[in-house]
Parts: sequence; structure tokens; C-alpha cells
Amino acid sequence: MYKKNIKIRNLGLRRIQDVCSSMNDFTITRKISTPDEIWLVQHYPVFTIGVSGTKHDVLVSNNIPIIFSNRGGKITYHAPGQLIIYVLINLFRRKLTVRRLILLMQNIIISTLKSFSIDSYILNNFPGVYVNNKKICSLGLRIRNGCSFHGMALNINMDLLPFEYINPCGNSFKMTQVIDIKPNLCFKIIKLMLMHKIREIFS
Repeated sequence: MYKKNIKIRNLGLRRIQDVCSSMNDFTITRKISTPDEIWLVQHYPVFTIGVSGTKHDVLVSNNIPIIFSNRGGKITYHAPGQLIIYVLINLFRRKLTVRRLILLMQNIIISTLKSFSIDSYILNNFPGVYVNNKKICSLGLRIRNGCSFHGMALNINMDLLPFEYINPCGNSFKMTQVIDIKPNLCFKIIKLMLMHKIREIFS
């Protein structure tokens, strides 16, 4: 019988191509009994364009690689200091709608930030999490055979300048990050709190 648990994998700093290849393989080959997983990772600098985006969303590349992705959404930027949360969940088994999963994911970020006295919120029609009218966490999902893959990107302590080179997620919101709000927080502490919140929700 299925037990409601989840496996969290810490993958470190990895090439996005390698992680996405593994994630696609995991999603395609998983069975009804395959445990759900969350992958935590950082990526080398890269622009990724989702299924709703085009290369026209890149204003200046500055030699940063551009990769097309099968996730939802438009363009975003990944780099070290940003925590990527890949969410590999069987929605049917957990009796979740896509909308409910998105709300749970956003609430995990909001709850994590709240633990450090950072007030954040969601906006209708604009996926992600926001602080002071700036985006701190981007979200892009895909569903295949009732299972989610891709996920969220939480800006913690990264170089935000390359976001100025693109039209991020097709809107005009500026980006922000945890370190700009709470300079004394470190990446590891935030990741540990996030893992705790994930287990609270999914285990």
C-alpha cells in the first residue's frame, strides 16, 4: 500500500541539461508505486525559455547560454545562489489538482520566508511568490500522465543583473532575493528550513 512520504535529494551544483535529462527519464519511467521526490539543486548561469516563451524575450545574452525547456512559462534565469526545487509528484495518488499543487508549492515558499520574518505573497494571474512588489520565486511546471515535473526557483544570494537582460516570465516585475532583505541569512539555513516545510506538507 502506498505510504504518503517524499524523498528529498540534494544534488548540489549541476548542469541544467543533465538534471533535466534525469528528471524527464524519472517522470517517463516512474510507476504507480514510485515514491514522490523533491530535487534541490543549483545551476550554472543559464537562461531557460519555457513553452510560452521565445528568443525575443532575450534582450541581451552577454554570452550566457540559452536553453529551451518543456516547462510552463516564458523565460527565466538560473545561477548559483538560487535554489531550484524540482517537484516530482504523482497528483492522482495524492488526490491533488494542478491548481492545488501550485498553491501548496507557493505556500511552502511563503512559510519558509515567514520563518525568517520575510512577508511574501502570491498575485492572481502571476505565478510565483512576491515581496514588496518584486518577484523572489519563479514557478514553472509541467504535468505528464498525472505527474508533475520542473518546479520553483527561489532567489537567495545570486547575481540578479542578468535578469535585466531578459523579459522575465513575460512581465515587468523586478526581481529580488533573500540576501537583499535579510543580509545575515545564509543559503544553507534557508535550504534546511525549506526542507522542513516540504516534509510538513508532503509527508
